[in-house]
Amino acid sequence: MRVRPIAWLKNTARNRLKDGLLGRLVAPSARDVTFERVRIVSATRMDEQTFWKSSALGQSLAIRRKDARLVFDIAFSNKAGLPKVYNAAITLAGPRDALLFVHDDIWLDDPQWLDKLLVSLKRYDVVGLAGNRRRVAGQPAWLYTKEEGGRFWLDGENLSGAVCHGKAAKGKVSYFGPSPARCELLDGLFIAARGDVLKHSRVGFDDRFNFHFYDLDFCRGARVAGLSVGTWPIMVTHQSTGAFNSPSWYEGRDKYLGKWRT
Repeated sequence: MRVRPIAWLKNTARNRLKDGLLGRLVAPSARDVTFERVRIVSATRMDEQTFWKSSALGQSLAIRRKDARLVFDIAFSNKAGLPKVYNAAITLAGPRDALLFVHDDIWLDDPQWLDKLLVSLKRYDVVGLAGNRRRVAGQPAWLYTKEEGGRFWLDGENLSGAVCHGKAAKGKVSYFGPSPARCELLDGLFIAARGDVLKHSRVGFDDRFNFHFYDLDFCRGARVAGLSVGTWPIMVTHQSTGAFNSPSWYEGRDKYLGKWRT
């Protein structure tokens, strides 16, 4: 991944200034970002009609289909990997666009999810709902530090955020830790980002990762570029609990650990 040194310096300085008292006094623009649109980016195997009628995300968004602030970048009947779909949306994003990369099996339970998302992007460049405040060498997932023979070591004290799980909306809450919080890694079910910052910093998704590990890789790239990454409390229900231990997961893990050796 090529990182612009000047972009890294600007991002690092901007975020350090934004976090301090001086930043609150002399750089209000760092927090008072005004977004014209939010691009909802998702990929689904469903056709358009079925997506809006049957998917958790489609049903959640139905009441907002006429909201002028939203642009729907949904890849219907999709067979491509998520990075390809997500990178296309980054390319299309305007200078005042926020981006939400979200799975199609997500119920947006929080009635204020859009307003909260916009607020969160005034605090962090990249925002998720659940993540890890640290990263260790050889880490196989955002919530685990180690995997050996199908056994996983949970990094409980360093986790942040909460996500509900269940087939229907407002499922059972899985609480990971306090949020908001600065993080190193995020769960990819819901990731928001500032389009202008991603473009300027040349941060995107690596298409070698079709579905698994694209999120960890994206967070690593964002941190290398000096972007701030964090969690925010927005309640959603995820219909899936993940696919750890599957052949495709192990394939993605090997690619990820081969790329990031530390």
